[in-house]
Amino acid sequence: MSDLTLAVDIGGTKFAAGLVEPDGQVVTAERAATPQGGDAETLWRTLTSLLDRLDVPAALAGVGVGCGGPMTWPEGEVSPLNMGGWRGFPLRGRLAARFPGVPVRIHNDAVCLAVAEHWCGAGRGSAAMLGMVVSTGVGGGLILGGRLIDGGTGNAGHIGHVVVDPEGPPCGCGGNGCLEAIARGPGLAAWALAQGWSPGDAATEGDLYREEGTATARRLAADAAAGDAIALAAMARAGRALGVAIASAVNLCDLDLVTVGGGLSQAGDLLFGPLEEALREHTRMEFAGRVRVVPAALGQDAGLVGAAALVIEGDRYWRPGL
Repeated sequence: MSDLTLAVDIGGTKFAAGLVEPDGQVVTAERAATPQGGDAETLWRTLTSLLDRLDVPAALAGVGVGCGGPMTWPEGEVSPLNMGGWRGFPLRGRLAARFPGVPVRIHNDAVCLAVAEHWCGAGRGSAAMLGMVVSTGVGGGLILGGRLIDGGTGNAGHIGHVVVDPEGPPCGCGGNGCLEAIARGPGLAAWALAQGWSPGDAATEGDLYREEGTATARRLAADAAAGDAIALAAMARAGRALGVAIASAVNLCDLDLVTVGGGLSQAGDLLFGPLEEALREHTRMEFAGRVRVVPAALGQDAGLVGAAALVIEGDRYWRPGL
């Protein structure tokens, strides 16, 4: 049997697949844009084409998958909010048929990002942490006692649907005022447009925000860095919402550390400044005040690393017997 694990990372923006060594190093990876509006089989073909481009060995240690939720867990039938083509799609079953005889383990993509940061990234050594992703959606994974906490249905740590403003905007989950509704990239850009923001052409040299004239969260962050008042207000709004939600998680779970990854986290102090201010306003108990919030460390490979960890480090990140 090979010591390589096949890792798959499926999100609303991109699909990725790669081969990962036992120490978490990604040997090789392939990526493709997520088909917008694609039906179930179009999405599946996008994934299989990535797998075909990899030199996958005949024998594998296993297959680990991170996918946007919700999903039935651990069965792995997925219905990602940001991929309408997959509703109850048997992703784990399809992959198990393609790779028989090895474990195929699937979890929420935000959970995989949290696992990656705990295993190999900014959360290494922490016994109690929340790993977050702030991008097309907002999600997270919870580590307590040095192990992944799944909850009853695999959704523990899903901080994106903590309510931070009961009178706030509608959320894709059907509720109102969820953190995701306020801080997810597309929602943040839409709010700024409604306030009169006109995307500019300023960009930080060499950064990832060069999407001139387009109404994206990256464009918004670049305009905020250039001093646009509405863009600055939007980033502060997102940061405060994140700080309030994180404070609730810290007070509930007695966390040491929170890591924040995803595209919006690249905005730096524009986001983390108001986040810290709101967090400290709402963590007045001594135990809660010790928490640190830091940027995630692993970059674009984090989803693959975390998916692979479901197999490689299953004693910590996968429930025995599943």
